[in-house]
Amino acid sequence: MSTDNSHPHDSQRAILKSTSIVSLGTLASRVLGFIRDILLAKFLGTAAVADAFFVAFRIPNLFREMLAEGASNAGVVPVLAGYTGPQKREEFARVVNTLFFVFLGVLTLITIAGIVFAPLIVTFMAPGFVEERGKMALTIHLTRLMFPYLIFIGLTSFSIAVLYTLRMFVTAAFGPCLLNVAFIAGIFLSVGLPEPVYGLAWAVLIGGVLQFLFQQVPLARAGFPLRKPATFAHPAVGKIGRLLVPRLFGAGIYQMSILVNTLCASLPSLVGAGGISAIYYADRLIQFPNGVFISSLASVVLPVLSGQAASRNAEGFNRTLSFSLKNVFFVMLPVAMIFLCLAEPLVRVLFERGEFTPYSTRITAQALRYYALGLMAIGGIKVLVTAFYALQDTITPVKTAAACLMLNAILNFFLMRYLQIGGIALASSLAMTVNFMLLYSLLKRHQVQLDARLGDYVAKVAACAMVMVPVMAWVWNETVPAPELVRIALAAASGLAVFFGVGFIFKVEQVVKVVEKLKGGA
Repeated sequence: MSTDNSHPHDSQRAILKSTSIVSLGTLASRVLGFIRDILLAKFLGTAAVADAFFVAFRIPNLFREMLAEGASNAGVVPVLAGYTGPQKREEFARVVNTLFFVFLGVLTLITIAGIVFAPLIVTFMAPGFVEERGKMALTIHLTRLMFPYLIFIGLTSFSIAVLYTLRMFVTAAFGPCLLNVAFIAGIFLSVGLPEPVYGLAWAVLIGGVLQFLFQQVPLARAGFPLRKPATFAHPAVGKIGRLLVPRLFGAGIYQMSILVNTLCASLPSLVGAGGISAIYYADRLIQFPNGVFISSLASVVLPVLSGQAASRNAEGFNRTLSFSLKNVFFVMLPVAMIFLCLAEPLVRVLFERGEFTPYSTRITAQALRYYALGLMAIGGIKVLVTAFYALQDTITPVKTAAACLMLNAILNFFLMRYLQIGGIALASSLAMTVNFMLLYSLLKRHQVQLDARLGDYVAKVAACAMVMVPVMAWVWNETVPAPELVRIALAAASGLAVFFGVGFIFKVEQVVKVVEKLKGGA
């Protein structure tokens, strides 16, 4: 193993700077996404049309996760990292163009198959719809209309992987905003239509095209315009293919867990009406901190870890991974406490209007609370899986995901009988926690030595987060005359203030650095 000659905080500052760029773009997208979801909740609520649209939209996204984003994370970035450098520029361009057209062919074939077999796919995804012919037919039509979205968003994900390898983060970070802009415009333009939901489906397609075109601008400026290669034979294609096969199984297993949740939520006799929509809205809230920070961090860390693994820099790899996990715990634990304490008023303020009724608020808040219990594990898994990908080990995450899929299914069918929609969310959180623990322990096979003080660090941050709960509850109860939005803001701000205060007393690394920086600036 080589020795890292750079100062440890230099790479950490670079990671945080790049993460900030990606987080800013993701934050903008998530804010637009919340505006989109608020409008969707108003016009669709948790009615049958909403369930049909969300299932239809989830199907191409399922394949996107498996074949596009998953492929980029698992195979493209680690392999492309070996072709970077001034002396490999032409080879890098050749690899990029070859892979682009390979991806285009695969995505096109899958899209055609998805359109043809849409009835079977919808039946498999939401068997509870079979008894409602109108909902089933609408879901099939929407699925066929939106399936070509997979081609554009898949090629967008590939382009983003190339940009990440080149350490170009700006357009990749802000591209998703275009989908939400198209979505919001589609909602307003569809209000007067006989079937407004079809206007939303067209908005999804247009958003996918806009995102794809947006990513081609920086690639062309960097000197890598897309051109059809003379041949599709290249060693990188085979290498990525070998890495992707287990990753596809892993992504398939992960999507199977979503399928199990969707299947269970489509059974109103067990979980009540509107289960699929409640899961969707709760998941959107959970994905806000996960997308803004954790996904941004993982995207930035992947090329860093891949480079360190390729150069056999074990010391730098261990330090980068430990630093990333610490930041995951530092961000996600207090956010989880906020969701646990303020779930119902958050959902009510954000969504309860129009077709989104008090019943919708209650079932969505129930799901949100139980999802929040697994928030730290979700973030930790994202980072740990990134580390395995950087080590070009795509098999271990598949094995742990398969084991946890079975656990998730068993817990689902047991817990939803007692907690209804909350049981589905709790089963996911428990399965995610087990998955994180398995991945963490299996890193030792690669001689990865994480910071020995990581356990103490987590205990400190957890203690700080727990203190937030009584403070937020007291502030919420004592500010009753104020509007709910003000009470939520005051309660959350008070909890975070206490979190940082206790963190400074306990000398939590991130809190101390923030205070020192503020003192230096003063």
